[in-house]
Amino acid sequence: MAWMAETAARRGDPRVLWPEVRTVALLGVNYGPETDPLASLSQMSAGTISVYARNRDYHDLIKGRLKQLAGQFAARAGGDVKVFVDTAPVMEKPLAEAAGIGWQGKHTNLVSRDFGSWLFLGSIFTSVALPADTPESDHCGSCRACLDICPTDAFPAPYRLDARRCISYLTIEHKGPIPADLRPLMGNRIYGCDDCLAVCPWNKYASATREAKLAARPDLEAPPLADFLAMDDAAFRRNFSGSPIKRIGRSRFLRNVLVAAGNSGDATLAPAVGRLLADPDPLVRGAAVWAAARLLPESAFEETFRDYGEREENPDVADEWRRGRQATATGSAG
Repeated sequence: MAWMAETAARRGDPRVLWPEVRTVALLGVNYGPETDPLASLSQMSAGTISVYARNRDYHDLIKGRLKQLAGQFAARAGGDVKVFVDTAPVMEKPLAEAAGIGWQGKHTNLVSRDFGSWLFLGSIFTSVALPADTPESDHCGSCRACLDICPTDAFPAPYRLDARRCISYLTIEHKGPIPADLRPLMGNRIYGCDDCLAVCPWNKYASATREAKLAARPDLEAPPLADFLAMDDAAFRRNFSGSPIKRIGRSRFLRNVLVAAGNSGDATLAPAVGRLLADPDPLVRGAAVWAAARLLPESAFEETFRDYGEREENPDVADEWRRGRQATATGSAG
């Protein structure tokens, strides 16, 4: 997360990012789900994917439309414009609060009285000075639903997030192995996490998105883990073409799926997990070892160790084997 320190100045003042800016116009796009986004959490042999990633990549969709809107604005008002959709160090949430779209809730995400938690944000920077809107005030009150539901206790205090414990960060941005102590807490969440968003009481005013490209693909609402465990790189790219999931690559995605498989308690997934013990990427192999230790009895795990673990050369994966053997021997892996 070194990028946060590296971009602090630009995030703190839009004029550092672009000295000519005089006004920042914020846009919110509703991506509200049609069904309960937490419903699939109980289907442990299936995966749970964050609502925003169940169809097309919102960056491409919104940026194209923002460019059209910015072009129309510039043609009428003059001046220069720049468009950003999570593509630069722009503090969209505080700016959206200042623009009156919503407020940053205790989960640090934007909450709208009209759309609840389900808004994508984009911004238009312009050199034209425009009158400011009235900022939105905080309407969280004494509610702590978003704080209490977090599976990994990622909120040390209201309005503060420890990204190192956040499942969204761990499954999307984090490049290495998932910390071992957090894996059992992830359940079947394989890309992102919506828990703190979904329980917000302001969602009672939310409505499902009318944008077809943001509506969930049926095959991504509760996808079987077995299907993903069998994916090679070509299948991964084909299945997630145009999806935000594609940007993390097959290895990180399979790491997440293997953690979910290890949490599933579904022994029928063990053969598919076992095949990944020989995957070329150590990130995948290490996660497969952990999942196998959770799904196999000690004798079967020891057999797989003789087949794969004894010749493992990567130190991180070798350490997964060591811990897996200890856990299965003491009966603590499951």
